[in-house]
Amino acid sequence: MTALPFLCSWSGGKDSCHALHAALAAGHRPVALLNMLDETGERSRSHGLPPALLRAQADALGLPLLTGRASWQGYEAEFVARLGEARDHYGARAAVFGDIDLQAHRDWEEQVCQRTGLSALLPLWQHPRRALVEEMIASGICAMIVSCNVQLGPAFLGRVLDAATLDALEAAGVDACGENGEYHTAVLDAPAFARPLAVRQGRPQCHGGYWFLPLAPA
Repeated sequence: MTALPFLCSWSGGKDSCHALHAALAAGHRPVALLNMLDETGERSRSHGLPPALLRAQADALGLPLLTGRASWQGYEAEFVARLGEARDHYGARAAVFGDIDLQAHRDWEEQVCQRTGLSALLPLWQHPRRALVEEMIASGICAMIVSCNVQLGPAFLGRVLDAATLDALEAAGVDACGENGEYHTAVLDAPAFARPLAVRQGRPQCHGGYWFLPLAPA
């Protein structure tokens, strides 16, 4: 496989981080991260993380962070614009995504990449879900649960993913990988990080059927 300079679609959570490391292991070279924020610019669209935490992750990786700011209606146009920015200003020739087995997600990612002349790389695609999380933990990626549905409840917030947490998630009837949106994480350390992140935890909040744990760089 030809080594490619790539943009990583970066949620700040475990799957995007795992995908970045898998792309690195395949010989590709990261040139930037891309995260999509809500209309206010105060939280990430996917995981509800503040820009300051995303910047701290990017700094730990030594990579520039591109951000888009959009409603769901304007999401695709803004995402495509940021892909073009990564191509034109950072030399990206591919975009890496952390999706595992949701075909509709892959179809969309390939479509937006095609519009910008980038290759879509999905290094986690079709791997068994629990095996992926176990592999991620073994690799040294440290991910903390920062949001979860009301089925799980606030007791899971702040828990770091490890074997005991995976067992507890499955005992609660939740997919170990959270691929159906049952929970989301924030990565605090990883093999490619220059240093682990120190964070402050805020008071848990519940809205829209989800519990959230506010995090900020310490």
